[in-house]
Amino acid sequence: MTRTPVDLSIIVPFYNEVENVDPVLNEIKRFHPEAELVAVDDCSSDGTDRVLAKQSDVRAFRLPRHLGQSAAVYRGLVEANGTICVLMDGDGQSNPADIKVLLEKFPEYDFVNGNRVRRSDDLGKVLTSRIGNAIRNFFTRDGIHDTGGTPKAMKRECVSHLVPFNGMHRFIPALLKNAGFRILEVPVTHRERIHGHTKYTNVGRAFRGAFDLIGVSWLLRRRLPLRDLGVEIDRNDA
Repeated sequence: MTRTPVDLSIIVPFYNEVENVDPVLNEIKRFHPEAELVAVDDCSSDGTDRVLAKQSDVRAFRLPRHLGQSAAVYRGLVEANGTICVLMDGDGQSNPADIKVLLEKFPEYDFVNGNRVRRSDDLGKVLTSRIGNAIRNFFTRDGIHDTGGTPKAMKRECVSHLVPFNGMHRFIPALLKNAGFRILEVPVTHRERIHGHTKYTNVGRAFRGAFDLIGVSWLLRRRLPLRDLGVEIDRNDA
């Protein structure tokens, strides 16, 4: 695939977020008019794809069937041309102004994770998230407190070290730290959802997270270290 190099790509996955498409993308454009915008529709059924098609300055993609957030995120990362790729949620709860805070940490770090220190969600969702993050951190030792938050930013070379599976987006820091990349977490803001509704339930999230954790823990312990194989990470610090 021939790439047209750009400094910054911002990837936004959408699933049944027809009311959020225009507000989210237009706000990102106001804060980062220089960025390449990549939107991925996870085979929505509410007309999200039709609204995306009207955003002529956005590179829009649609998955052939509903595959989940991780699939949409991975497709966006693969399609992006930026030397730095930023992940944003499509629900409007993330603030694109926070992207600048993350970008200030490059090139010293390879991946920067946004930590939603003050959540604008109901208590049940917050508690479930905190418990899940604590358990995940205990097993993966990634040192990250909030893997579900956005924005997230990474150097392009990180993408090839991710493993595409359903649930990947929650384990990006662990996968990259295990591969030898330098990761960091910084506080970001979190806003109330204005349109639409969450696609996750607390029980469903907990069950899937526990199942995924077993597989990822196995992978992290069995993954071959690149440097021992004579392979160096190209951090492209120039």
